Amino acid sequence: MEYVVIEPDAVSEPGLRADLLDTWIAATDAGGSVGFTAPAPVHQVAETLDLALERVAAGRDLLGVLHNGDRYVGMGLLVANSGSLSSHWRTVLRVMVHPKYQAAGAGRLLMTGLRGSAEQLGLEQLMLTIRDGSTLDAFYTKLGYRVVGSHPRAVRVTETDYRDEIMLVTDLNRS
Repeated sequence: MEYVVIEPDAVSEPGLRADLLDTWIAATDAGGSVGFTAPAPVHQVAETLDLALERVAAGRDLLGVLHNGDRYVGMGLLVANSGSLSSHWRTVLRVMVHPKYQAAGAGRLLMTGLRGSAEQLGLEQLMLTIRDGSTLDAFYTKLGYRVVGSHPRAVRVTETDYRDEIMLVTDLNRS
C-alpha cells in the first residue's frame, strides 16, 4: 500500500471519485466517524466528496490517499484555513480507510503521509477532531496528537444521542 498526494490537475483521474465514494460509504456503514451515520446517505456523501474534490482541484486543500495497486482505499484532507493569521496550520479532515483494507498499519501510513505532506508545506501544526465515545483518541495520541479541548454535545448522532467533539493538535517538525 502506498500514500500518494493527488495533485489538483489529477482530481478528475478515472476511478478516483468512485473509489473514494465507495470507501466513504463503507467506512460510514461500518460505524466510522466520518461525517455521517449508518446507513450512509449516498447522495449527501457524494455531494460532500464533490465539494472536497473541488477545493483540491482549486489548490486550496491537499488530498492524500492510500492506493493498494488496484484502487484507492483511504483518504485524508489537509484543509486550509481562511486568513493569514492561521496559515501556519491546517485541519486534518475526512480521514478514513476502507474497512476491507484496515489493519496492518493502513491508518498509520495515511496519517504519516499527511504529516509529511504538511511538513513539506511548511506548516507548524495540525488539528483534527474526533467524536467522543470512540477509541480514536488512543490512535491519535500514539501519533503525537494531544487533546486540547472539547465541544460538549457538538455532534448529534440521533435525536437523543449527543457526543462531545474532541479537538487534538500536533506540532510538526520544521526544517
